[in-house]
This record gives sequence, C-alpha cells and structure tokens, in this order.
Amino acid sequence: MSYIRTEVHGGVGEIILDRPRALNALDLSMIDDMTSVLEKWGDDDSIETVLVTSASDRAFCAGGDIRAIRDHVLAGETDQVTHYFAAEYRLNLLIAEYPKPYIAIVDGAAMGGGLGISVHGEIRIVSEKALIAMPETAIGFFPDVGATYFLPRLPKGVGMWLGLTGARIGGADAVAIGLATHFVPSDQIGGVAEAVRTGAPLREVLADHRSPITSDLPLRQIAEYFDGSSVVGIAGGLRGAVGDPWAEEMIDLLASASPMSLAVTARLIEAGESSSLAECLDRELGAAGRMTAHPDFAEGVRAVLVDKDRDPQFANGSVDEVDEAAAATIAGA
Repeated sequence: MSYIRTEVHGGVGEIILDRPRALNALDLSMIDDMTSVLEKWGDDDSIETVLVTSASDRAFCAGGDIRAIRDHVLAGETDQVTHYFAAEYRLNLLIAEYPKPYIAIVDGAAMGGGLGISVHGEIRIVSEKALIAMPETAIGFFPDVGATYFLPRLPKGVGMWLGLTGARIGGADAVAIGLATHFVPSDQIGGVAEAVRTGAPLREVLADHRSPITSDLPLRQIAEYFDGSSVVGIAGGLRGAVGDPWAEEMIDLLASASPMSLAVTARLIEAGESSSLAECLDRELGAAGRMTAHPDFAEGVRAVLVDKDRDPQFANGSVDEVDEAAAATIAGA
C-alpha cells in the first residue's frame, strides 16, 4: 500500500499525500515513493510542472515518522535510522535542485519533514490554515531536512528563534519571512490548484497572491533576543526582560526543550550560515545518527508522542549544564 497517489493532468504531475490518520507523517515508503516519482518525472519531457497537495483537510505533512525512528533506536537498529534520514535528505536535495517548477500547497499543518518537501520547492503556497513549525528540540532532536540551511537565511534572529523554540507560525507569517512565496485564502486554494492542474500559466494563476494578509510576528523582539548563537546568552537575555510577556513565553518554550538539543541546534544553524544546502544536509546526517543515540531523543519522543505526558526527563536540567564540547561533537560543527 502506498501513502501517496499520483495523477497526471496534461503537463502537470500531481503528488497527493494520503496518510490522513498520521497527518501525512513521512514514513520511509512515502519518501522512497516520492523520490521515485520525482526522478521519473524529472526525465519525462511530457511533465512540465509538479504539484504537491494533501488529501487531508488537517495537514499538509506533520513531519517525519519519528515514532518509527525511536523504535529503531531502542532496538539498536542504527543502520535503519541512518537509512531513513539519508533517504529523506536525498529527497530534500532532489526537490531543491528539481529541474521543473515544483509547487507545494500548504493548507494545514506543515512541520519538520513537511517543510523539507515544501520549502525547498520553487513555489510554496500557504493559506490562513497553514501551521508551520520546526518543533524538534522538544523531542530531543534538532531542525533537520535542510533547516540548518534555510533557517539562517531568514530575517535577523528569526531562524534561531524558530529552530530553538519550535514556535508555530501561520501562513501570512511564513510569506512575510520568506518560508512561503504566496498566500491564498483557504476557500480559494481549490481553485488555484485546479488552475495549475489545467496548465494555466503560473504567472497568471498566482499574480494576485504575492501579498499576504498582515503578519503579527514580533520581528523587533525576535531580532533583539535571538540574534546570536549562544543559547545561554539568549536565555539570559530573555530572563532579563522583566515584565515582557513575550519573553516569558519564549523562556517557557526553551524550558520545555532538550538542553542538549538546543545547544546542538544553535551550532548547526551557525554552521549553516556559510554552508551550501548539500553541505548542511551532509552535516545533519551525521548529527542525526549521534543525536538519536543520545538518551534525550528516546525520552523526548516518549514524552511528546508515545506516552504524551509532556514530562520528559532530559539528561541536563538546563542549558547552563550542557557540556559544550559534547554538543559540538554531536553537531559535527
């Protein structure tokens, strides 16, 4: 059974994510199937454009199949862990280098791996129903799928903020900071998708959808508090903002994350500033093997996705206790 469906409409090849019970979380079969289809269509002169949509009205893609990764970790199946991430990152790079227009329509949740199959594409359409985040630090991991490349290229402080806190943003926010290219109201998404399927010129289809509704992101505060690569320094600055409700909310988000994941994430984002996407993905692959072997990963996934008690017992009580040399080793940066 495949969790993706494909349709061809003239010169448009459509990939439909269809694993609704798991909110289209990417298992290895979906990654392999998408890669196979995209490679085939990339060499097919009759396919001019690729469109990626979701059969779910709740999610575009909620991320990778992290519970399965945890199962492999607990079983000592490290080769399976490496194989999964290698396949996923290969797909991310394929999308980024795709020779034809690649259009992703995000009309629901897109987290973690969901950004890996959308952000790297040429056209990323979002609606007010889009919910976008890189929540990996809360499960003892780090923002991957090329996030260590695209996060440091966002406006000042924004990438570090998203990567460390796992903060959720909406569709208009995503356009405002460059994660998405077009905003289309949800009740118009179907019409835009159908216009793409019928081969209407993309410039005409999307001409009225470049300007999003107003974004409420506190960009000034984000730049003030998150423009740096020291997690200890960032946390200290937030704690010093007495009476700032937003800063207090950010402290709470950091406190719910794995301290080791925070330190690793900061190092990877910093290294990604001067690296190519391929270099970032290669560095992430090494870090993924080492981070999943750290006890915080199995514990974080247990607390958030398995038992769902939201009470992880991480190895370190705070970022101040993290061994920076150990974090550097895990990050490979």
